Amino acid sequence: MMLLFKPSTAHAKRSKPRPYQSFSESLLLDSIEATESFTKKWISQDHLSACSSCTLSSIFSTENRAEGRKFVDVINSLQYAIQGVTLVNPESHKLTRAHNLLSTAMKHLEKEFYRVLKSNRRNLDPESVSIRSIPSFNPRKKVSIYSNVPKSEEADIMTDLQMIADCMISSGYENECVRTYKKIRRSIIVDSLSKLGFENLSFGKIQKLDWDSMEKNIKKWLEATKIVINNLFDGERILCDHVFSTSPSVAESCFSEITLDSALTLFIFPVSVARCRKTAEKIFLTLDVYQTISNLLPRIEEIFSYDSTSAVRFQAADSLRSLGEAINYMVAEFEASIAKEPSKSVIPGGGVHPLTRYVMNFVVFLADYNESLAGVLTESDLPLPEDYFGGDKSDVGETASTVTTRLGWLILVLLCKIDTKSRIYENVALSYLFLANNLHYVISKVRKSNLRVVLGDEWVANHQGKVSQYLEKYEKVAWGEVLTSLSEEERVVLEEDVAKERLKRFNEVFEEAFRKQSGWVVPDTKMREGLKDSVAKKLTYVASLFYEKYHVETWGDIVRYVPKDLGNYLSVLYLGTGRTCIPSFKPTESGRSQLFQSGR
Repeated sequence: MMLLFKPSTAHAKRSKPRPYQSFSESLLLDSIEATESFTKKWISQDHLSACSSCTLSSIFSTENRAEGRKFVDVINSLQYAIQGVTLVNPESHKLTRAHNLLSTAMKHLEKEFYRVLKSNRRNLDPESVSIRSIPSFNPRKKVSIYSNVPKSEEADIMTDLQMIADCMISSGYENECVRTYKKIRRSIIVDSLSKLGFENLSFGKIQKLDWDSMEKNIKKWLEATKIVINNLFDGERILCDHVFSTSPSVAESCFSEITLDSALTLFIFPVSVARCRKTAEKIFLTLDVYQTISNLLPRIEEIFSYDSTSAVRFQAADSLRSLGEAINYMVAEFEASIAKEPSKSVIPGGGVHPLTRYVMNFVVFLADYNESLAGVLTESDLPLPEDYFGGDKSDVGETASTVTTRLGWLILVLLCKIDTKSRIYENVALSYLFLANNLHYVISKVRKSNLRVVLGDEWVANHQGKVSQYLEKYEKVAWGEVLTSLSEEERVVLEEDVAKERLKRFNEVFEEAFRKQSGWVVPDTKMREGLKDSVAKKLTYVASLFYEKYHVETWGDIVRYVPKDLGNYLSVLYLGTGRTCIPSFKPTESGRSQLFQSGR
């Protein structure tokens, strides 16, 4: 609403008697005189003719701000008075004088607008504006987000700009106002992007980058984009909406022209990344880019809600689509690489295969992106076994079903590959130990990572049962002959010579089993100790029964091992030492007597 200017009493006393004139003309004359008074004080002819955009003495400086705002009020009154006279007497000679004066005032106001924008670049930095603001912005209504402007120097500056912009636009100087605003603000956006280190690379240049250089550019983009969206573009939208709060169409035009090119460039980069040659190693940075855009999408849609900036929203959505396709392709390629892994070398001692370590580290990292992957991954074409998740996937949640199935499938492909590699071992017992070691490693990685959330406790329990099955089969094959060498029906009593031959056979097969397994490994400490304890208990049990039944303490050197010490003899197994001699082969006499005393 335009403000009417009332001439001061002192000025009225100095005025000469005027001939009769209409109220409108009288009001116009008062406005002309008031405006001339301000122009004489603040605008010299030298300033008007100078090329500089900034006058030596600013009417909107901190100390003169009150005068500046009065000046705007006076110009608004002059414009209002011109409109009034134009309606009743468009031929009035006073209009020429008023228009000339208004033109002079507008030129000065345009310079002031430029000066306030230019000299307060730091105060009007978009990031600072965004951080200071408490928005109540509704993009659909396209109104100013400032419900309560904070009382600060920055707020005063923004109010000054708003007053000047309103005055220039209402006076018919919209083009001059907008031109000045766009020029200054666009340069600030460009400079800010440059300082953030973001480099606009063409697709051709991106394709030629080695992976280290590519990684650096993506990391720069990731760092820059969060700041650019949350602070830079957000702050620019806030400033535009405030300065041009009475002219939404002008606010839209300014914001669009200032930010559109930079915003489109920002989101074209991810599309170029998605089109690059795809390898499994690139998936995590690609996921970082996808996740960043996905998380920022609500802010992007809010900040770029104008029709004229819809291209930015579409470009961001297109980036997500392209990145999603690239991620699916890389997961599929990773799956294929597992199935095609060509190595046929035997892992010494049945330890954990490098492929198992590589795949599980990869899948563990993938699980950290489970929320993003839920909106990206497509279902595998091949069905999982019905009991793969223990018969129930309810504990992993519906939202994670696609991620659960896809990551579960990758692990299944690995386990199938490991099963194939287990057949390379000539020793069946070692192949079972190899399977147990690798599956146990897989389970431990699941337990200690976000994979446990993705796959669920039922999956863990189901596969832990399979580890137990592998170990049982290993014990049966590796130690079965040792155990059966002393086993017999309880009621059967052998002749002493036959019993002695059985004990000799036990010694031979025990030592042979030890030598075979001296280079075998169980990397996990808990599983290793558990396995040794299980074997020791079984050996101790059958040996104790046999020794006690036949009173072997009188058999001399035939007795090489004390049952209760069999666990100690096994202490060096599953470490991969390759030791061929069993420690402490011959027990002491005290050891024998203690055994049979305890047995009786």
